[in-house]
Amino acid sequence: MNPKQKKMLYRILIAAALLVLIQLLPLTGLLELAPVPMVLLYLIPYFVVGWDVLRKAALGVKNRQPFDECFLMAVATVGAFALGEFAEGCAVILFYQIGELFQSVAVGKSRRSIAALMDIRPDYANLEQPDGSFAQVDPDEVEVGSVIVVEPGERVPIDGVILEGASTLNTAALTGESLPRDARAGDEIISGCVNISGLLRVRTTKEFGESTVSRILDLVENSSMKKARAENFITRFARVYTPAVCYSALALALLPPLVLLLLGRPAAFGDWVYRALTFLVISCPCALVISIPLSFFGGIGGASTCGILVKGSTYLEELSRTGIVVFDKTGTLTQGVFEVTGVYPAGGVDAAALLETAALAESYSKHPISQSLKKACGKELDPARVDQVEELGGYGITAQVDGRPAAVGNARLMAKLGLTVPAASQPGTLVYVAIDGAYAGYILISDVVKPTAAQAIAGLKRAGVRRTVMLTGDAEPVAKAVASQLGIGEYRAGLLPEDKVAQVEALLDEKQPKENLAFVGDGINDAPVLSRADIGIAMGALGSDAAIEAADIVLMDDDPVRIALAMDISRRTVRIVYQNIVFALAIKAACLALGALGLAGMWLAIFADVGVMVLAVLNATRALYTRDLVRRNGLDK
Repeated sequence: MNPKQKKMLYRILIAAALLVLIQLLPLTGLLELAPVPMVLLYLIPYFVVGWDVLRKAALGVKNRQPFDECFLMAVATVGAFALGEFAEGCAVILFYQIGELFQSVAVGKSRRSIAALMDIRPDYANLEQPDGSFAQVDPDEVEVGSVIVVEPGERVPIDGVILEGASTLNTAALTGESLPRDARAGDEIISGCVNISGLLRVRTTKEFGESTVSRILDLVENSSMKKARAENFITRFARVYTPAVCYSALALALLPPLVLLLLGRPAAFGDWVYRALTFLVISCPCALVISIPLSFFGGIGGASTCGILVKGSTYLEELSRTGIVVFDKTGTLTQGVFEVTGVYPAGGVDAAALLETAALAESYSKHPISQSLKKACGKELDPARVDQVEELGGYGITAQVDGRPAAVGNARLMAKLGLTVPAASQPGTLVYVAIDGAYAGYILISDVVKPTAAQAIAGLKRAGVRRTVMLTGDAEPVAKAVASQLGIGEYRAGLLPEDKVAQVEALLDEKQPKENLAFVGDGINDAPVLSRADIGIAMGALGSDAAIEAADIVLMDDDPVRIALAMDISRRTVRIVYQNIVFALAIKAACLALGALGLAGMWLAIFADVGVMVLAVLNATRALYTRDLVRRNGLDK
């Protein structure tokens, strides 16, 4: 408990003790020795525990926004005192504060589930000075290209590249992965990781405001801005419901007595006012207003501890109704680590020269395939040998290599150049090369399927996803082989970037009513599709900027198994939300009817208000716990 919660607990305990003591006073005979009006005695515990409720109610009236739970409690308890029901008035305010304390503790627990994520914010950076010394500075003051030192036990403050040193990094706060990762000179390193063992010199590649840690913190801090439909409904409901029940209670207190007077019967104003006050206590919408946001907050918190970042409760709710999941292939279902597995030159062309020409033409590209070509070439490439480079999206690259025109890309590029290429049956990506306008051969590049990809597809089917579709720009044999290996029901091959959008549009037209389509991509090349889908899920690549920007949900460790886990968390959260809505409204309706008929007293009203709220909050906190779902998806190993 924080100091504020502890203070409230002490107030509750003191008020409860005083209330019990006052109840016992008639048995002691002390009141006969020193007669004191009972109302004054009961006012002591009432003000001890409830003065802040009265204050908030008064401020609400002053600000012309009176209709909230504090106003309802104030009217009900003051009215109970006016009718001489002192003990019940004290009990109502006491139990209301117990419920509020319980809710505050539950919210605090939910926030602490995200606290580990929020702890990734660095306090300082060790900036290297011109004389070789180091100074602790605010991370905001570190410019791009500066050199910082990260000592063992410190958190990496800014994204960068390791210049010197080797160490083991703890990435649990970012990915939910407990196993540490090795890092050495030349490796990229992202902010938020904890350096476990060795000293690292790092050259920064981003400003602090653009680094991974800042983007993640911004994402989490703003997640509450995007409310689910259930939350918005409850907010709108409370705005209408609260004044409605206030006017209904007023009508219950005045109309029946007036009707009885007109009929010539005793009005019994006191009885009807008591019923109206009971009606007010019962009607307080605390359970709904508190438990629904708490459920979604708990779901987002539980997901964050599993390395799943959800940008708002609306996306958590929409994910629960996902029936179609569409995947990009490279970097999503495969590792995105390409290797040259074969070089097949045309007649009269040297294999090494073919590979070198392809690597030179691709030397300016950062694409994984380009990187694999340069790696396979195995020697330093002189950029001066290449000019007039033109990248053709969805086709490949044309360039002048050693003064000779070269084209490197897929079969579509060759067809565009009017060249005929041989068909290849090997599974993999085929990179065709043309030199001096003539076909020169092709290079086979293979990608590796992620070890958990098949498990991920099986998990989605178990979670109720009825269609899984893979979209790729690769050739038909590659797409077929991957889809068959993973158990994906449908695939579309040979797609240009704009074709993927068209395919998703077609799938959106085919989905069932109230069904959502989720697209899973790497967040870099798939931004248009991520935005077009009902739910965009990005492989975070340990903090890819594009992933965090484009997607609604980010998987921080690139493990596709976490998609099924995210769906399980979302469905449990939504199930808890609707359980609370049905339970709270059913109990409220029953007790309101009993209260209006005079069959329910103030004690039942206390249960209908505080008791229901406590039970709803207890149920809402279940959204925090994900261990069983983690085990179900095989992520506890």
